[in-house]
Amino acid sequence: MTVTAPPREAAAPPPPPARPSALRRAAAFLLRQWRRLTAMRTAIVLLFLLALAAIPGSLLPQRSLSQTNVRQYFADHPTLAPLLDRLYLFDVFSSPWFAAVYLLLFVSLIGCVLPRALEHARALRTPPPPAPRRLSRLPDSAELATPLPAAAALDVVEEELRVRRYRVVRRERDGSAELSAEKGLLKEAGNLVFHLALVALLLALAGGKLWGYEGSILVTEGQRFCNSFQQYDTHSAGPLVEGGDLSPVCIGLEDFRAEYEEDLTASSFTADITYGGPGEEGRPTTIGVNDPLRVDGDRVYVTGHGFSPTFTVTLPDGTSFDDVSAPFLPTEQSTMASEGALKLPDLGAGAEDQLALQGFFAPTGLVQGGILTSIDPRPLAPQVAVVAYQGYLGLDSGLPQSVYSLDASQIERGRLTEVGSANLSVGESMTLPDGTAVTFTGHAEFAAVQFSHDPGQVWVLAAAIAVLAGLLGMLLLRRERVFARATAPSGDGGTVLGVGVLTRGSGDGAPRFAALADDLRAALAARATTRVPPPGGGAPHPEASPRDR
Repeated sequence: MTVTAPPREAAAPPPPPARPSALRRAAAFLLRQWRRLTAMRTAIVLLFLLALAAIPGSLLPQRSLSQTNVRQYFADHPTLAPLLDRLYLFDVFSSPWFAAVYLLLFVSLIGCVLPRALEHARALRTPPPPAPRRLSRLPDSAELATPLPAAAALDVVEEELRVRRYRVVRRERDGSAELSAEKGLLKEAGNLVFHLALVALLLALAGGKLWGYEGSILVTEGQRFCNSFQQYDTHSAGPLVEGGDLSPVCIGLEDFRAEYEEDLTASSFTADITYGGPGEEGRPTTIGVNDPLRVDGDRVYVTGHGFSPTFTVTLPDGTSFDDVSAPFLPTEQSTMASEGALKLPDLGAGAEDQLALQGFFAPTGLVQGGILTSIDPRPLAPQVAVVAYQGYLGLDSGLPQSVYSLDASQIERGRLTEVGSANLSVGESMTLPDGTAVTFTGHAEFAAVQFSHDPGQVWVLAAAIAVLAGLLGMLLLRRERVFARATAPSGDGGTVLGVGVLTRGSGDGAPRFAALADDLRAALAARATTRVPPPGGGAPHPEASPRDR
């Protein structure tokens, strides 16, 4: 009789592994991204991107430096300029994409450096590790035989290493005496100083942009201006700067001098100025291109110069406006040929009676074929070619216009009409159809002055010095460990001293190890020859070392 066993039930499949919750997956993803962001490789890539992003800021005109150059670029490239403007290439250093790279680099450096700083702090308190069991496997090793006992031999090694500023630790392990020493922890300290100083440099630069401001203005000799956004030709300020935060300083230009080389290139600019608070007489000083005025965290630079032709305008009724002038901007630096406009809106009773002079100034003029040119940047024979316009200047129209040129739209509409032109030397005049006389009386020089306030400049300097110091520490110092083990292979009192060196850093450590081994042999031999016999006779023993004492 065959008995059939009941069929066994199939084993239930193991339950599927529990899937991590969505919160854990999100946390793991964020942790991976954080580790990628704070890796040193990422910081280097972001630093490269920051340098790459600064290239268009140096190649293209920036609104923060010269809005006039930006407008000229739009006029010269009407198709390309709007596209570049949509990419913030005329405002590179205040663009969102530049700020994003800047902030990511800042976060990456902090996340990378702070853990390493904590690890380095622990390493400073941690003694050197024990010697490896086989010193012969180290890149540089040697065995030194000496008649000294093991303890005395290690005393010699310790003395030699401490002279070389090693941290030394003595241990007993497996019945043998050994020694571990290390130096070069300042190499890692230099690495940390370099990166921490780089973070400080970024912070100082950001602080200077947030709380800093600067303005530029053309000041003619005898004129004065105060530190106010309303008085500057162009200005820029950080987002945390308000008008009331500006320093209450006024600058007056007393005299300006330009010196030229034999090839007529400008060699230096010197300006005699006075400075002080509003209502004060002012203190005199002299500034130059690389010698600014520094006062209360502010700097006043001379960045250029030019000429302001002066005119006397006499109306038909005898009313005279003496020595009126306006800066003419240089169009050619080699000869200082300049163009500009003098606007006189208050000569007549009505708005249609306004007068303007648009002209060309030559410091050393030469008329060829009725056309005035300049042949020398020095004011040896000043001449001016002027075109007079009468009509409505449009100064009260509410539309912005340059103070250095006439509004071309007013001329096109016929609201400004040409009423005369002439080439004039000093003292010569031209008479307009209505009897108004315009006399060229001479010139004054103007200086292009830049007023800057950067509260982060001292911190930038300190951080830059720290960056350099940290970089030198990284390049010049080496992390090095020395291990020594003393064993007695026989009972005759002799010792075999094994020495090994492990070096981290650039350069070949073999010559330094060879020099160390030679010094150890000489020191062991010198100690062995100065063995002192103990009192009462017996076998001599080595002289007691400073460590034994």
